[in-house]
Amino acid sequence: MQPKITAIRKRTQIANTNRMMFIWVAGVSILFGFSVVGVMFLTQMLLFNEKVLSEKSRTVSTLDTNNANIPELEKNVRILNSNQALISSKSKSDDQAIQVILDALPSDVNSDALGASLQVKLLSGIDGLVLNSLVVNPVAGIESLDTTDSIVDASSATSISGNVIDFTISVNGDETALKKVLLNLESSIRTIDIINLKIESQGKSLMLKIQGRGFYEPERVVELTDKTVK
Repeated sequence: MQPKITAIRKRTQIANTNRMMFIWVAGVSILFGFSVVGVMFLTQMLLFNEKVLSEKSRTVSTLDTNNANIPELEKNVRILNSNQALISSKSKSDDQAIQVILDALPSDVNSDALGASLQVKLLSGIDGLVLNSLVVNPVAGIESLDTTDSIVDASSATSISGNVIDFTISVNGDETALKKVLLNLESSIRTIDIINLKIESQGKSLMLKIQGRGFYEPERVVELTDKTVK
């Protein structure tokens, strides 16, 4: 009887030992799992903080560069405001000379303004000149719904990228009047590119046909923005 009791006790001790081992192994596994998750979380936080610090450093560097460039920009503006060629080209006496540069390359698309400038400032007041037609095409996709490009001289199409307003002019006059038209276009404050020019003789007068382009440059907005780092 005694050996049976001893065997039962041994099996009970072995079972208890196995149970304790299982509990310990399970506990260690849980702790190990929490440790792995914690290490992964801390690693992600470390990488995220490094990314945030990197973005902050880049922002500080950009601001420092911009602040360092301000004196040079102010110097260049002062030089331009004292430029005699710009001063003599001012449309208003109380404007700063640098305004001429802004007028030469408008920031908005306005084909009507270009047409008015051509008709009133460049083609009017010329003795013996007759304006047959002046057509300024609205910019496709911005001022009109048409997205097809107008037909232009193929030789110049590769050198012009965008931000342009196409126009055509047809005038009649003598040699002096037509020469004055070309001189006015050349001396215009606003940048004008003549793509195609054709002169035909019509009796005692000459007909001048011009296909050209005016330019504009959309304004750039400089501002501080918030960036979300993920």
